[in-house]
Amino acid sequence: MRIEDEIKQTSFQSEHQKAYINLVYTAGWLQQQQACAFKPYGLSLPQFNILRILRGQHPLPATVALLIERMLDKTSNASRIVDKLEEKQLVTRKVCPANRRAVDIRITDAGLELLRRIDADGTAAKYFGSLTEDELRQLNSLLDKLRD
Repeated sequence: MRIEDEIKQTSFQSEHQKAYINLVYTAGWLQQQQACAFKPYGLSLPQFNILRILRGQHPLPATVALLIERMLDKTSNASRIVDKLEEKQLVTRKVCPANRRAVDIRITDAGLELLRRIDADGTAAKYFGSLTEDELRQLNSLLDKLRD
């Protein structure tokens, strides 16, 4: 649906303003869709993001600093999110033997299995099903260019 129809606005000051509003609106829409998709799994979007990071590190551990550096939402409280994931037995946390001030965080087998189930559901891919591979490459390229 066109952004004009979504927000009931017939005109914009410029294409720049329209693109900005469209991108902000779409980002919010996507976050809402993902929040609904992860709810049956008992996960929030930041929790899912940390599990994905830990899966990428697996079998190596991660630190809270590494998680913060790689998180999509830099405003999230990584320590608190790890606490919640530990309560759910999706991650473990142990003092690093080489540096007692550091804490090693690892994804558990239960965490890996949960991500496999989410991947099998196609949670991420279903929001982009209307785009071709070429359009997805173009979208990725444009978003990268925007952040340069």
